[in-house]
Amino acid sequence: MAFLRAALGWLVATGTLGVVVSIWPSLAGPFRATHAHMGVLGFFLGMVMGVAFWMLPRPGGIKQTSWEAATFLLLQAGLVLRVVAEPWWRMTGDRAVQAAFVVSGLLLLGAMVVFGLAMSKRVVTLATIREKGLGRRRAAAPQEGESEGKG
Repeated sequence: MAFLRAALGWLVATGTLGVVVSIWPSLAGPFRATHAHMGVLGFFLGMVMGVAFWMLPRPGGIKQTSWEAATFLLLQAGLVLRVVAEPWWRMTGDRAVQAAFVVSGLLLLGAMVVFGLAMSKRVVTLATIREKGLGRRRAAAPQEGESEGKG
């Protein structure tokens, strides 16, 4: 649920920045890419990741709390750093700030890699599920006097 709540926070922040830039158009240049990152990575990607961790099948009942936490922390840290460093770097060209901007990209990439690895453990074929006995429980054998296929 943290993913979904954070995604909604990024949606509001993205809209707020859009209004600010509308009021002060001179800020459009340094904040254009930041605005896009907030919406696409903060809201959209955060929502996709949150829904995936919440709703995608969990073969064998796997729990991925550490994968989910790592993905969430990397994504949020990368976004916060990006929101600060990106416009600052675009306005000043400062090399130290550029380094922070690059680190934000690495954190975001890290979130995507961890997410990809976590989801790869959930995406399995039906044959694999049957082979390993994963997934839903099998139906109980018909009781005496019942025939298969009749309810």
